[in-house]
Amino acid sequence: MAEVASFPAREREQDASPPVRGEQKLLADIRAGDTAAAEELVERTYSAVFASIFRLCGDRDLAADLTQETYQKAWAALSGFDGRSQLFTWLYRIAYTTFLNHIRRPRRMTSLDEPDAIDVRDERPAADELLADAEEAERLREAVMKLSDDLRFTVTAHFWGGLPVKEIARIENITTVAIRKRLHRAFSLLETLLDEEVLS
Repeated sequence: MAEVASFPAREREQDASPPVRGEQKLLADIRAGDTAAAEELVERTYSAVFASIFRLCGDRDLAADLTQETYQKAWAALSGFDGRSQLFTWLYRIAYTTFLNHIRRPRRMTSLDEPDAIDVRDERPAADELLADAEEAERLREAVMKLSDDLRFTVTAHFWGGLPVKEIARIENITTVAIRKRLHRAFSLLETLLDEEVLS
C-alpha cells in the first residue's frame, strides 16, 4: 500500500482519465445528443477538413466558411452515415461537394480569380519566392478544376485530402485498379494543361 501511495499525483490522475472515444462510440454519442462528443469530432477533424478545402479554393476566409457549411451538412446527414468508410472520408466527400456547389453558384469565383493571401513574416522566404510559389499553386489548382468530375475528385481526394486509394475506391464503388488508372489519366492531362499554359 505504501508503494501505491508513493506514486506521483500526476500519474494517478492520468490513470483515472477517460479513454479516447473510438469513431463508432463518438458517433453514437453525437446521435444521442451529446454536445461534448460533437465538439470532440470537430476538434479531431477541423484542421484536416479546412486544409482540404483551402487546397481546393486557395482562399482562407472562403475555406473557413465552406468548412462551417460542411459541418452543418454533416450534422444534417449524420443519420445516413453507416460507418462503412472512415469518418474523415465521409466528411471529405461532403466538403468536396460543398466546394463544387459553391463554384457552380452564379457569382464571382473568388477562389479562382484572386491569389491566396500570404502572411509574410521575417523568418519566412522572400516575398518574391512566396509569390512564385503561390502562382504555381494557383496554376495547378486551375488545371485541376478543368478535369472531369471523376478525375478531379480522385486527384483532390488522394493528394489534397490525403485519402488512400482504397478509401476512394470505396466511395466511388469501383476497384482500386480503376482509381489508379484515373490518377494516371489525370497526371497526363494535368501535364498537358500546364504545358499548354506555359506555351500560350
